[in-house]
Amino acid sequence: MASTVTMNGKKTEATPGVTLYDLANRLEVPVPTSCFGQGKCKECLVEIKGSESALSPRTAEEEHLPEEFRLSCQAHILEGAQDLQCQTLRRGALRIQETSQGLDTSLAKLDPAVQREAGSTGRLLGIAVDLGTTTIALHLYDLSNGRLLATSSLENPQRFGGSDIMARIRYDTEHPGRLLQRTLLGYLGRTIAELPCDDSEIYEIVIAGNPTMRDLFFGLDVESIGQKPYASLTEKEFRSKQRLTTALTVPAKKFRLPLHPKAQAYGLPLIGSHVGADAAACLLATGLAGSKEVAVLMDIGTNTEVIATDGKRLAAASCPAGPAFEGGDILCGMPALPGAIERVRILESGKIRSTVIGGGSPQGICGSGLVDLLGELLRTGQMNSRGRFVDGGDRFAVGPEGRPFLAESDISELAQAKGANAAGLQVLLGYLGLSLQDIEKFYFAGGFAQHVDIEAAQRIGLLPDLPREKILQVGNASLLGASMVLRSFTSRQKLEETCALIEHVELETDPSFFDYFVDGCQFAIMGEATV
Repeated sequence: MASTVTMNGKKTEATPGVTLYDLANRLEVPVPTSCFGQGKCKECLVEIKGSESALSPRTAEEEHLPEEFRLSCQAHILEGAQDLQCQTLRRGALRIQETSQGLDTSLAKLDPAVQREAGSTGRLLGIAVDLGTTTIALHLYDLSNGRLLATSSLENPQRFGGSDIMARIRYDTEHPGRLLQRTLLGYLGRTIAELPCDDSEIYEIVIAGNPTMRDLFFGLDVESIGQKPYASLTEKEFRSKQRLTTALTVPAKKFRLPLHPKAQAYGLPLIGSHVGADAAACLLATGLAGSKEVAVLMDIGTNTEVIATDGKRLAAASCPAGPAFEGGDILCGMPALPGAIERVRILESGKIRSTVIGGGSPQGICGSGLVDLLGELLRTGQMNSRGRFVDGGDRFAVGPEGRPFLAESDISELAQAKGANAAGLQVLLGYLGLSLQDIEKFYFAGGFAQHVDIEAAQRIGLLPDLPREKILQVGNASLLGASMVLRSFTSRQKLEETCALIEHVELETDPSFFDYFVDGCQFAIMGEATV
């Protein structure tokens, strides 16, 4: 008897014995694989929605996977199985911010590090990648003229190893075989293959990401990043003068990506501890290193980076915020994919007006929607400054039939993420002898940041209470910085020199961090919370 399997929204009838890998091929749903269904490469993962009782028992090849994930080539449909829903680890394209407010996206000099192979008549192309813990975005450039040819994006498929940095480090340390790297490269390879170019025309790929994400891409051991002093192997070698820079350059053929056989892979330099190549890329894109003003850069993500300058010195810190503002660890949270609520307003009548990405029925709430909702609940008096619903309930429904909703447990997750960010910012400013009121320019970076309502973010204490003209939402500055490095060898060298001079601040050693964190967990104007 046939059952119905829905994969990535596509349905098909499935007879007993057929594998999910076979069904993916039938539905034309791309599933990465290097062994073509033999269970050896560990790349063809799918996420099972609901019970997996419709599938055959797990095999030895799947022992490394959490409960909700299976290898599609090992999962067979059982006789008399109920209908099944599943999805690959790439659910769809995420939004990429193409332009950045207040940033000069032009280059002073176009001088790529790579050159076309002698005798070649093809184009000279390169790819810039912002490798985030939750999302991945990339740009394809023509390096002969600096022109942007295409963009693409996807969820980071490594989420089966955990939603935050420390979980990924622990997973990679406990499971041999570089499974996180192999899964990432499988999905990234598929994405590159879909770009409008010939593989042999791509001569370089540039990677920006936090130290863990960058080093996982390059296949380096990341265990040391999860232990004090939280330094990557490249940072340790740089500090001990075994290398001249924390940047990485290796032949790209090592990664089996669809690139020119002689292409190279370049990893942007790290700043220190968990402040990585993504922060370095943002630093380049915003021009913060040359600022004569008191300026701050904050890139909110699973691992938030903050860089500040007093016009002379540069200091940086990382905040272990977690994935809450990217939809992670939130019961109805999701990335900024079609179906996510991105805007919420509570009208005087009490009616809720929401905007869903792509239209249609809401499937969850993404980061900008969560900030809006918290701000509206606070504004309308339905939530107090401690994140408790005043009616005594434990959840607030946003969509029809009670879903999606925001639970008090979700608010606690968001409060702690917000508290870590606020504390990191204030400790870093204090290190430079500055206060929130001294900030003359505040760069709010990241795909999440671009779509956040600033007034709502200030109301809940996610951002400092500065005049609106001082806050610049600069979009994916990490991707822009990586693009600048791809197109300009001069910018690359300058960035490596700058990163070596930045002062890194360890937040956990500052005696004021905990007090700032406690205040920051309250939903009030930053710096004005009272215990």
